[in-house]
Amino acid sequence: MTDAGLPRPADYDAVVYDLDGTLVELAVDWDAVADAVLDVYAERALIPPTEELWKLLGAADEYGIRTEVEEAIADRERTGARESARLPLGDRLAVGTADGDADRSASNPSVGVCSLNCEEACRIAVETHGLDAAVVSDAIVGRDTVESYKPDPASLLAAIDRLGAAPEDALFVGDSRRDAVAAERGGVDFAWVSELLAE
Repeated sequence: MTDAGLPRPADYDAVVYDLDGTLVELAVDWDAVADAVLDVYAERALIPPTEELWKLLGAADEYGIRTEVEEAIADRERTGARESARLPLGDRLAVGTADGDADRSASNPSVGVCSLNCEEACRIAVETHGLDAAVVSDAIVGRDTVESYKPDPASLLAAIDRLGAAPEDALFVGDSRRDAVAAERGGVDFAWVSELLAE
């Protein structure tokens, strides 16, 4: 949306942030989470198709263990959200609503979250770090909020829609290739966390 240079959040009607690695750092050992999911497969005498966590989740439907795999991941995410650390971009977002300034000026974009983490963990992290004054509650979208998750753009587009904006008037900020791909597929401008922090 900007004419030149890097995208600037203030130039958009809505800004959607990834959660983990962008606003906060979840206290989650992802290798241990993958092991827990592999245990779900093993307990049912199923041979997992991979050892990569998100591919294990993706395959869970065809093995009939989606609920069990999802809970194994979400349980650790919820704990990790409670013990998470707020990152510099999260600090910036919190500062904008500090001192009870819930009446953000009309020039500030509406803010949402789109994450590969479960929605409940996102909500816990947002509340834990005082970001709930900045983030529109209805626009917190996790991997379990809609039918698909990043890099499919449906969850990102859902967050933008809940902010009352159009994809072409929104910016997605993230830290991973998965985030960038979701934005590209959804026709949404994208900014890397590192780009915004370098300003």
